[in-house]
Amino acid sequence: MDEIPLSAQFLALAILLVCSAFFSMAETAMMASNRIRLRHMAQEGHRGARLAVALLGKTDQLLGVILLGNTLLNSIAAMLTGSIALQVFGHEKWALEAGALFVTFCLLVFSEITPKVAGATYPDWLALRIGYILTPLLRVAYPVVWLVNLFVQPLLRLLHLQPKPGQESSHLSPDELRAVVLESGHFIPQQHRSILLNLFELEHVTVADIMTPRGEIEAIDIAAPIAEITAQLATSYHTRVVVVENDPANVIGVLHLRRLLSEALTGEIDPASLRERMSEPYFIPAATPVYTQMQFFRENRQRLGLVVDEYGELQGLVTLEDIVEELVGKFTTRQTDTGNRLVWDAAGTVLVDGATGLRDLNRQLGLSLPVDGPRTLNGLIVEHLQDIPEAGVWVRVADVPMEIVQTQDRKVKMVRLHRLVGGQRGA
Repeated sequence: MDEIPLSAQFLALAILLVCSAFFSMAETAMMASNRIRLRHMAQEGHRGARLAVALLGKTDQLLGVILLGNTLLNSIAAMLTGSIALQVFGHEKWALEAGALFVTFCLLVFSEITPKVAGATYPDWLALRIGYILTPLLRVAYPVVWLVNLFVQPLLRLLHLQPKPGQESSHLSPDELRAVVLESGHFIPQQHRSILLNLFELEHVTVADIMTPRGEIEAIDIAAPIAEITAQLATSYHTRVVVVENDPANVIGVLHLRRLLSEALTGEIDPASLRERMSEPYFIPAATPVYTQMQFFRENRQRLGLVVDEYGELQGLVTLEDIVEELVGKFTTRQTDTGNRLVWDAAGTVLVDGATGLRDLNRQLGLSLPVDGPRTLNGLIVEHLQDIPEAGVWVRVADVPMEIVQTQDRKVKMVRLHRLVGGQRGA
């Protein structure tokens, strides 16, 4: 190399550093790229995305050609730097050491750290363009890469590190998908993001979590006087009403009010016509997952089911509308919806009905109340105290201070929750 002009050697060293930087950037960008996005773009016909997906499908060859090129270039750069050092400083004892320090600095700054940071910052943009260069390079260097992999594969098997057939690092678990949705930012509107998150949670929600409790079910007693039944039907705002006989737990059917339209117009409603028009009740085990129940509703062409426990006792009622609300949120047009959305007031408190579900409280107020036991605030307080408290009693559950405001019929009717701010109760 002594015969090559010094300027040409510096130029060659600069070119080697640039090429080495390309390989470093390519390695980082390809490994950090969003493979799902690349596949989507490849399906839409983007040629760069197709090349990138093809390269990522054979990771051993991709890394082989990148590291082969990078290692070869770094070795040549080190040799060239040694020659330059000898020409510049002569045969001094410290000449080669100075050259080694110089090339190490250049490789770190210009060929490793800077390009890798760039590759990690813009992986998707770079992956779409790098494929045009790496694909032909892999074809040219394939014999060498194949030969190197002959030694790599047995070593991986020896260390039990060989990937399993069909295993892909791009497959996402439900929790990872949920994290992707949470981090989607402006790409997914907040309302749509909320629906998607509810969909992930639907698998862990049972019908008992969203049902209308037994005490709040509107039902007619077919054994009651017909005048009383007619008045109740006339003021009902439900399209379907549960029919019982003598005992609220003795459900004998479900009545669709539209089927009584002709009798209502002629004034001929009687117990016999009610029995003719009502349908068989549809019972659901309380532990049935909501997603499974939605499929059952579709397969059985039902819109309403009665929830029973393991002993067959009636626990509540669930409708298809309840399941839809679990996904998209409460409908503001429902006549049974008694309240507005729960929000903390300026003093850091909120007044809550004891029958409010814990899942709704957690969702609306950002709390972490336990949902693996009782499903209502009343049930949580009673279970915690193991007694029915009186008004004025304070209790703290899951770091949430609660003040019992009103009790009625052996239940906690109203509760004032206090928000903790910096470890202190809101003023």
